[in-house]
Amino acid sequence: MTATQSTPTALTETRVIVICLARVLLFATFMTVAAAIPALMRDWGLSATAAGSIITSFTLGYALSLFLFAWVADHLGAKHMVAVSAVAAAATSLLFGLLAEGWWSAMVLYGLVGLCQGGVYTPLIMVLSDEVPGARRGNAMGWLVASTSAGYAGSLAIAGVGLAIGGWKVAFVLTGLLPAIGAVLLIAAMAPVPNRIHPRQAGLRVSDEMVRNRKSRLLTAGYTAHSWELLGMWAWIPAFIAISLALKSQATDDATVAGAYLGGLMHLVGAVAAFTMGRLSDRAGRRPVLIALAGAGALISFTIGWLIHAPSIALIPLVLIYAFVCIGDSPVLTTAISEAVRPGYLGAVLAWRGLLGFGAGALAPLAFGMALDATGHLGEAASWGLAFGGLGIGGALALLCAWRLRPARARP
Repeated sequence: MTATQSTPTALTETRVIVICLARVLLFATFMTVAAAIPALMRDWGLSATAAGSIITSFTLGYALSLFLFAWVADHLGAKHMVAVSAVAAAATSLLFGLLAEGWWSAMVLYGLVGLCQGGVYTPLIMVLSDEVPGARRGNAMGWLVASTSAGYAGSLAIAGVGLAIGGWKVAFVLTGLLPAIGAVLLIAAMAPVPNRIHPRQAGLRVSDEMVRNRKSRLLTAGYTAHSWELLGMWAWIPAFIAISLALKSQATDDATVAGAYLGGLMHLVGAVAAFTMGRLSDRAGRRPVLIALAGAGALISFTIGWLIHAPSIALIPLVLIYAFVCIGDSPVLTTAISEAVRPGYLGAVLAWRGLLGFGAGALAPLAFGMALDATGHLGEAASWGLAFGGLGIGGALALLCAWRLRPARARP
């Protein structure tokens, strides 16, 4: 079905919730390696840089898939791309769970999982932009991003169970099985939704909406900086928690499992943040919410690593606040750009935004690991403090971009 820029058909809230539940299952493999980093470094003899590179492989594949699926969605329809991605993600997740046995196989297979996942994010943004009225769009985008965080939390929790039962191999298998269920559920929930293809305006190029559109440009730059901070934090915070606990108890295996569970709780807090901040931005405006969250995230990034020896009763609540502010601006950034870009060009703009954002996010875990390796002689606090400080640069740039946003003007 082809649609013009007409009044959107509302997607029922029930179907939005079912779609988000399916995404939780599809994202079961996203945090598997992050949860298992201490065990993998020990059993595979990996440096921090090598361990971070496995996550970088996944995130680079994911960045490329966000670009490809979103770009093609402008031409073939977002709904179709969602279905293709869901099936491919389920298949590659199962292969990773069964066949990853060392650094090389994990690099290749985890990268393939990332390469297949992008269609259950950016094309779904396009579907919600088409089907949900503007007054409820921030709320719907909040549910979408919240399901991502819930999926990460589930991934960490299930990986933690696997680590406790039988180590990293059991964790890989358990998380690799769930995306197949998610794919079936997602395709069923999307069945009544039309596959919309918007025509493009004569004489208007993608670069006009991407670069010359000031609001789109700032939101894309802010998203890129935000992704650097967020994805770097997501990749290393379970290991940070685990090492902080191990320094106090000297029980590395137990601390690794606890780190995975606490990382899962962190993502549940992130899910609450995404839902509540998306809804708040419908009422208070996109810019004020973005400024507050980006500023708070940058402040914590520059601080938290230096507190690795702090008592757990103080450190863990700070980690949860960190999760809240770092993920809370995701649905606001997404809603804002869906409102700033014409529908026929949204897929292409999201494609470039995803490539830039997750490209930066893919490099963040690697850069973080390199910082740890290079500064390890300075002591735990300085090493982790400088590594997290590198992420804080992204938060500061996101704050600058949000600050420079102006109230939207009526589009001619």
